[in-house]
Amino acid sequence: MPDVGLCAQLACIWEATARKAGNVHRYRDFDDAGYLDFLVSAAAIAPVLTTACHRPVGETVLECVRATRAVVRTNTNLGIVLLLAPLAAVPPEEPLRPGVARVLDALTVADAVRVYEAIRLASPAGLGRVAEQDVYDAAPTRTLREVMAPAAGRDLIARQYVNGYADVWDDGVPAILTGLRQEQSLEGAILFAQLALLAKHPDTLIRRKCGPAEAEEASRRAAAVLAAGWDAFAEFDGWLRAEGRRRNPGTTADLLTACLFILLREGTIRLPLAYPFLHGLPS
Repeated sequence: MPDVGLCAQLACIWEATARKAGNVHRYRDFDDAGYLDFLVSAAAIAPVLTTACHRPVGETVLECVRATRAVVRTNTNLGIVLLLAPLAAVPPEEPLRPGVARVLDALTVADAVRVYEAIRLASPAGLGRVAEQDVYDAAPTRTLREVMAPAAGRDLIARQYVNGYADVWDDGVPAILTGLRQEQSLEGAILFAQLALLAKHPDTLIRRKCGPAEAEEASRRAAAVLAAGWDAFAEFDGWLRAEGRRRNPGTTADLLTACLFILLREGTIRLPLAYPFLHGLPS
């Protein structure tokens, strides 16, 4: 198995490089964040995640966000860090899925305090307010898993803390493996998995920014691309990027990174790659 930090860095690089609909990639930047920002961020968090099994999850999240903010000016990876920190906390000799269940069960109030600090430092877009345990109010009084529970219905990342990464393992990972078989490239597998995840799970960053109707419409359109084929991909990409790219499916991208990390960490995807990265999208 590669080093855990290398698994995390490669997962971040592959996810950012793939020409996913509506996201930053090597040919498309946003005004406030570019492709290079995501590569630099991946490099920044790798050393922290390498040693994640030796510290509490909350400390890992906070140190990753601090390392990221030392090299980029905007939030590039808070969702990724929140997903990767519990996974990276599982020791290399322990099976990953039961291991992360153990890690989640052991989360503490101190973990929640540090994650709240990390969220305030990262300052993610579209973050609202809640009546109890709000990140901008006093320090949390419940464990990290407990404070994630009320958000699980409206935030896919919080839901993974509650359901033991079920959406990642049961939907995302199989979608990448199906994409590998069908497309015979890693980029093609990532693109296929993005569409499959979006079709089943409305993106919660889109929901926060644009409302539930737009998130549901993005899911409907993703399913339509899966049915119609790659010739429909460019139109979907353009729709997501319209209106100031507010429909950026960023939460789905974070879930894909966690899927890629799992496949590397478990040895399902091995290095060197046995297939090309580049996918033959229609021009």
